[in-house]
Amino acid sequence: MSGHSDGQITIHPVKNKNDLREFVELAFRLNRGDPAWVPPLKGEVYGLLTPGKNPWFEHGKAQFFLARRDGRTIGRISAHIDALALAQPAEQGMGPGTGNWGLLEAEDEGAAQALLVAAEDWLRTQGMKRSLGPLSISIWDEPGLLIEGFDNRPTVMMGHNSPLYRGWVEGAGYQPVKQLLNYDVAIDDGFPPIVNRIVAAGEKNARIRIRKVDKRRFDAEAKLIMGLLNDAWSDNWGFVPLTDSEIAYVGKKLKDIVFEDLIRVAELDGEPVAFMIVLPNINQLLIDMDGSLLPFNWARLLWWLRKPQSHILRVPLMGVAKKLQNSRMASTLAFMMIEYIRRDAVRDYGTKRGDIGWVLDDNQGMNAVAEAIGAEVNRVYQIYDKLL
Repeated sequence: MSGHSDGQITIHPVKNKNDLREFVELAFRLNRGDPAWVPPLKGEVYGLLTPGKNPWFEHGKAQFFLARRDGRTIGRISAHIDALALAQPAEQGMGPGTGNWGLLEAEDEGAAQALLVAAEDWLRTQGMKRSLGPLSISIWDEPGLLIEGFDNRPTVMMGHNSPLYRGWVEGAGYQPVKQLLNYDVAIDDGFPPIVNRIVAAGEKNARIRIRKVDKRRFDAEAKLIMGLLNDAWSDNWGFVPLTDSEIAYVGKKLKDIVFEDLIRVAELDGEPVAFMIVLPNINQLLIDMDGSLLPFNWARLLWWLRKPQSHILRVPLMGVAKKLQNSRMASTLAFMMIEYIRRDAVRDYGTKRGDIGWVLDDNQGMNAVAEAIGAEVNRVYQIYDKLL
């Protein structure tokens, strides 16, 4: 990253299509030299940032900013407020008066600091008392700043940023408030004996049924799983409920990379009480696409999606109904879903490793499950806050 700090830095709110294009393109220009950065599909990025496309804007508002020096764009940031986050209890991390920032990219510290000041000023004008970030844009998209694990490429739907950003954010007065862990685990040889014993015991329990999702009933299955998610995660730090239109939107976005044998629902006495979603690592294709499906990348993608061979699979979401949490049944269901998906993944997708995240640093149940299967932390993301 090079930057000349002799010229004056000016901050500009994003006002039109050209500004927005600069906002999106800047990430490609600044990160192109980083071998671990995976260029997102530009269509997806525009979708995230556009009211009317991203249903988050039904309950949130955002202002995007560009930093320029001598007419050149050298940085970007978003400032945003989510009405559903403001309605959460303050002791859960969000709550009244808490606004957010995210999508930070900057050539140098001067640009980063100026952008953070602009985001904070905007939040203040909206009546916010605290700035929490980075979130791109909601807690469900890409939360946290990467602070450990820069040398391995992120898997599908995970963020990546320059190692310099941490010092710049902390230099602007931000304090760490929460860490999100990502785990890596070898899965081709199976799990430790204790896990296999728990799975075998669960298989003898007639009350338990672990089933695959049914893609023909995709919308109903997505609603069921996301409903479980809202319940399972409702006490978690940073939780903001997903709305019905967000659930439909996520479902539509994931539909093409959802495979029936990689998503399991656990039923207890016929009632769905837990789920696990696993996605093939589409990033292994995106790394060479430079953000575009044209001219031939869409054909490569469709061909790969017919029967993906994915060396790494990502587990972005897993949950157990609140009423069962911290029970032995919860861990039994978790281990059974993990093991069933592991077997299919190794056999049908050529998978050797699993990537599990994010897990809150204080989520004892999930961290215990990760430890039991021999997983190790390979990336750490940090969320910061600052009183305004």
